[in-house]
Amino acid sequence: MKFGFVTCVQLGLSCIESIYQSGGKLDLLITLHDNKARQKSGRIYLDDISKREDVELLKINHVNDIEVIDAVRKHDIDWLFIIGWSQIASYDLLKAPKNGCIGMHPTLLPVGRGRASIPWAIMKNLQETGVTMFKMDKGVDTGDIIGQEIIDIDQSETATSLYKKVNEAHATLIKNIYPKLLEGTINLMKQDESKATIWEGRTPADGEMKYEMKVEEVDRLVRATTKPYPGAFIISNNVKIIVWSGRIRERNQPDSIKLIINFSNGDFLIDEFDIEILDQV
Repeated sequence: MKFGFVTCVQLGLSCIESIYQSGGKLDLLITLHDNKARQKSGRIYLDDISKREDVELLKINHVNDIEVIDAVRKHDIDWLFIIGWSQIASYDLLKAPKNGCIGMHPTLLPVGRGRASIPWAIMKNLQETGVTMFKMDKGVDTGDIIGQEIIDIDQSETATSLYKKVNEAHATLIKNIYPKLLEGTINLMKQDESKATIWEGRTPADGEMKYEMKVEEVDRLVRATTKPYPGAFIISNNVKIIVWSGRIRERNQPDSIKLIINFSNGDFLIDEFDIEILDQV
């Protein structure tokens, strides 16, 4: 059984490491050219592991380029992992590996199809989320489920801590499923379309805190958009304050040297922030 792997982010690299740590191997690595997506959250490079494990590394502009399809066929790939990759795979690519392509999505599908899974899980105040491995089809996150790993979400969860949990869940899930792929013993389960939800993509501008927001909403926004994401922010007098961490200020809590911002039903005490002076309009 031969495997290929497409990724350009830490979640994918953790999966690759997990495969090798459990005694498995890959036959082809595919990633973006070094000058592409440099600001992407969790961006990594595969040169070191390619050299260490002596596996061919193909650098590309787009996953659907003919050179990708040719490489998959040339290496006689049975399963192609495409993990942490925002470009949608074409029909031709999905059919290039003998058995198909495998994706992993950081929600418990069919809930949370789409983008920004980690921020949305916190913004929606969920108590649990997870990672789903699935056989890719022509839809987005709609393929048959191969396996899932559940992740508990704490009330104080941040994007930083949840990203770490998601990363660990990716590594655990692929470690458990890889032997079944080798043996050809995986079980595919159709997604329940009646439970499907779609989470929209987010941009840095969606991190803006509004004075009319409830302080509980502000708290979730700050925790959901902190590192490795661009951060929540507020603009006042042409100054942008980027908030990396903070907490709801309790009643009668004494003032401190940290910044306090008033919102509709309470105060938010900022523990860590950056300041940018904006250009005058």
